[in-house]
Amino acid sequence: MAHTSDTRDKVVEVALRRFRDEGFQATTMRRIADEAGVSLGNAYYYFAGKDELVNELYMVIQRDHRERALSVLVDGGSLSENLAAVLHSGLDVMEPYHAFGGSFLHLALPTSTSSSPFSEESSDARSMAIDLMRTTLSASKQKVPASLKDALPTLLWMIYMGVTLHWVTDSSDNQRRTRTLVDGLVPVVSKAVRLARLPVARGLVTDVAGLLKRMTSLEGLDQ
Repeated sequence: MAHTSDTRDKVVEVALRRFRDEGFQATTMRRIADEAGVSLGNAYYYFAGKDELVNELYMVIQRDHRERALSVLVDGGSLSENLAAVLHSGLDVMEPYHAFGGSFLHLALPTSTSSSPFSEESSDARSMAIDLMRTTLSASKQKVPASLKDALPTLLWMIYMGVTLHWVTDSSDNQRRTRTLVDGLVPVVSKAVRLARLPVARGLVTDVAGLLKRMTSLEGLDQ
């Protein structure tokens, strides 16, 4: 069993390194198998193709992101500061894979594919990402309206998906535009959460929470 696990891990290690260094299109299953020291048939035994290995990339990124984010979260800190730290740490983790961005869009945008962040196959990575947003909210001192408490982690994850999409297409040096977007976005999100606690906003908050619940239910993203 250990041998089987080691072989699978080696295939994943080689594939992700090739995605990072040579790009998705230039990486073939045969090249992955050769470098991993296994037969092509053995590589296909673990993964039906490169698309399935993209989900492994999601998991690796989410594990690294969580580890980095937990080290910078400040218990009792402001939501704005904590959310900025979490989003920036996510960009740090993804940085080596920026050249993979074009292939990522091609693979991830069609929601019918297994490589989509919204697919059933991506559910473990998605759950980890949403749970990190839940942890971010719990660590922050800013109170969240009860009607928005369940939906807000998923909403923050969707915002992070939007930031990721911008990062993928960002051609500025070291993706500075995306960093600027994060720094400008998190105070707005924090302010919106704070305003959501006011009585005048309760109806709007209820509507947003209800809409998000319907959307996530239709996509099978209930958390």
